[in-house]
Amino acid sequence: RLNSDTLCLGAHMSIAGGIPLAVERATRVGCRALQIFVKNASQWKGKVLSESEVHDFQKARRNSHLLHVVAHDSYLINLASPEEQLWERSIESLLDELDRSERLGLSHLVTHPGAHRQMGEEWGVRRIAEAINQIHDRVGDWSVQIALETTAGQGTSIGCRFEHLRDILSRCSYPEKVVVCMDTCHIFAAGYDIRTEKNYLRTMRQFDRIVGIEKLKIFHLNDSKRDLGSRVDRHDHIGKGKIGISGFRWIVNDPRFAGIPKILETPKGEELKEDRRNLKLLRSLVLS
Repeated sequence: RLNSDTLCLGAHMSIAGGIPLAVERATRVGCRALQIFVKNASQWKGKVLSESEVHDFQKARRNSHLLHVVAHDSYLINLASPEEQLWERSIESLLDELDRSERLGLSHLVTHPGAHRQMGEEWGVRRIAEAINQIHDRVGDWSVQIALETTAGQGTSIGCRFEHLRDILSRCSYPEKVVVCMDTCHIFAAGYDIRTEKNYLRTMRQFDRIVGIEKLKIFHLNDSKRDLGSRVDRHDHIGKGKIGISGFRWIVNDPRFAGIPKILETPKGEELKEDRRNLKLLRSLVLS
């Protein structure tokens, strides 16, 4: 049964000062889910993840009320890059981040599918699937899954249509290791309306028909600073953007997604009061 206590809400937290501190930050604001970077997100190479840091993170997690911890990959990675050197570097970097996620005991690594750089969507889809297949040929029996994130459709980014995700998944040699993360800001900016119950249900029916609802394992809950179909990725606080509070009511009350992590990626300050406000608002939407 849905209630605000068991709802798996959380936020992306900084790993400044060490990955274990992200758990402390999440606990401070009452998260049940957490998303982190497993290294500096704006650099290709991160410092080696020590055994003591892994141990301290896992201990902090065991002592917390977190139900799910996932990672988000580096913004430099582009699995659709037509530049061979950048494409191969992206594959190596994602492999490294999957290794870090596996060592930390995380369930998923969220990644933006990639940008085709004027080579065309079909070409980009094939390129991404080929990269994922190369990665899975090398990871063995790791349990961490890649979660392809829906995108807003800025520039030449792949993932703004549900069909893109379907076509990538259909080309994956290990489809059971690849799932989907749905970002509310991104799908809205891409043209999928969720502001009314009717439109929310229509969008979810489309996703189920095209991709399959069973593939949806993570939500990013972000309002949008830009209009429906703008194809511009600008996150806003819950209820403060163009989606509005009602759009989030349908998600938090949908029994299909009760146990799925729903993670904020909204702007925040040092004291994390913005996360507290957004989480409180989302909990208040749960119908008792």
